[in-house]
Amino acid sequence: MTRVPARSRSPVRRRRKAAPHWTRLSDEELLDLRFRDLKLRIEGTDLAPHIERLYEELEAAGLEVKPHCWLAEEWFSPDGIPGIAIPFYLSHPRLRQLERRMMHEVEGGNSNWMMRILRHEAGHAVDSAFRLRRRRRWREVFGPASLRYPDSYRPRPGSRRFVQHLGAWYAQSHPTEDFAETFAVWLRPRSNWRSSYQGWRALEKLRYVDQLMTELAQQRPPVRTRDVIEPLSDKRTLRQHYRAKIARYTAGRRSTAETMITRAFRADPQDRGSIRAAALVRRLRSKLRRTVARRLDTSEYLIHQVLRLVMHRSAQQGLAVQGPARQARRRVEALVIRIARLHLNGTAGRHVL
Repeated sequence: MTRVPARSRSPVRRRRKAAPHWTRLSDEELLDLRFRDLKLRIEGTDLAPHIERLYEELEAAGLEVKPHCWLAEEWFSPDGIPGIAIPFYLSHPRLRQLERRMMHEVEGGNSNWMMRILRHEAGHAVDSAFRLRRRRRWREVFGPASLRYPDSYRPRPGSRRFVQHLGAWYAQSHPTEDFAETFAVWLRPRSNWRSSYQGWRALEKLRYVDQLMTELAQQRPPVRTRDVIEPLSDKRTLRQHYRAKIARYTAGRRSTAETMITRAFRADPQDRGSIRAAALVRRLRSKLRRTVARRLDTSEYLIHQVLRLVMHRSAQQGLAVQGPARQARRRVEALVIRIARLHLNGTAGRHVL
């Protein structure tokens, strides 16, 4: 049989996988579908290479841990199970679009953000895989994991006892989060934590994690269960999911900050010359996040959380901003600064963010 020269062969055309039928539905139609109707999976999606990248980072660190991943309604790593639950909306661009419309943001919606969260959750998974919280030295460095997990916490922005990774001083919320954040900073490739945290008390924690991970390198973890906790419900619709999620997000948030939002805007978006407040904040948020964070000398993540609250409350109440565009922008910026200062000064109450 004559072999056809490689350069003369006809190129093999790969068939494009047809987009799921539900990608063509309107938001209202999509919300009425059940999770099982979506037939979601991780394989073949944008999530898969990010998970592989996490595995490569763990392997490069010498750790014999590969957290199994599954789709759920939110990010988490269950206590005692070395795995990671990933929000379903990250499995498809159409679902990310819906998440943005419903919640005004997509947590983990870009590559950098997703890897930061994956490294954090991997910290929890490594803790579970090796039962690290049982070690006396671990408890001395981070505190007892048995402490009650708070519904909210009031961070100390100036503290240098904790690393800063996901933002909002999340490491200060609980010892297990402190470890996960410290691990994430340590794991990041080309991390310059030794110089970045020079003079910080958090450096002691990073050194401990570095020493501990060196000790655990190439060891087979004692906990290898691959149980899946709280997977997507077959019967629950997207509408039911978002109704519950929004209720959780807004529960107890009758605070000084919300009163300020209501007073700053008007509940009449049909007025001539008015601009929908939520739409305006969404359009300005990238610039506001940078400028306000720089002005207040605080993290962009805190300002991001303030903007999220303003957008959600404004959309929920149908609020609008009056006046010319430049004046409206200044009003929004002034509001965000006031709310952020309330939080930084510790006078905003426990439910501001």
